[in-house]
Amino acid sequence: MLYVEGARDRDIMRAWSYRLLAKQASRVFRTAVILGGRQPARAIDHFSRLEAGARGLCVLDRDDGSAAATESAAEGGLEFFTWSRRHIESYLLVPSALHRALRISSDDGRLGRLLATHLPPDGDEEAYRALNAKRFLAPGGELARGLDRPIPLGSVARATRTEELHLDVHTLFDRLRDGLGVSSAPVVIR
Repeated sequence: MLYVEGARDRDIMRAWSYRLLAKQASRVFRTAVILGGRQPARAIDHFSRLEAGARGLCVLDRDDGSAAATESAAEGGLEFFTWSRRHIESYLLVPSALHRALRISSDDGRLGRLLATHLPPDGDEEAYRALNAKRFLAPGGELARGLDRPIPLGSVARATRTEELHLDVHTLFDRLRDGLGVSSAPVVIR
């Protein structure tokens, strides 16, 4: 059983899953439970009503910008995963994937300028942990206003190549594969 905060989180993870889980993607996301925000207690309550021996994973945003939250322990087969960055949307800030998803011509410098202005330098994980990517990518956010168009988050997730995905995304999907008893091919992360 997979628990996620919202429909957008589920859709982003589902898009990644087609690259990282292949045949098991529909099995995992068909029954995903949407918590309606960061509500680990709701996941625990729901999970406690499942049959004995069930396994679950609850995926949470950090939200507040502080150190990564850790849930005390697995709750009888329910494990927790908290992103090291503030929001799941933070993992969509991949310039090449944004270019592909938005079908922006290489002659159009707006996207590059917006990203250079608003994003921390590559590798500055502390700054990415504090960045409010949810607001930046929102329909009224800086990126949508600067490009004069909405940012289709699911399309960006689908356009992100396996080797472009952040280590946190690979770590999450390793846990999902472990829970499903599925092996994975090694991935080269740049």
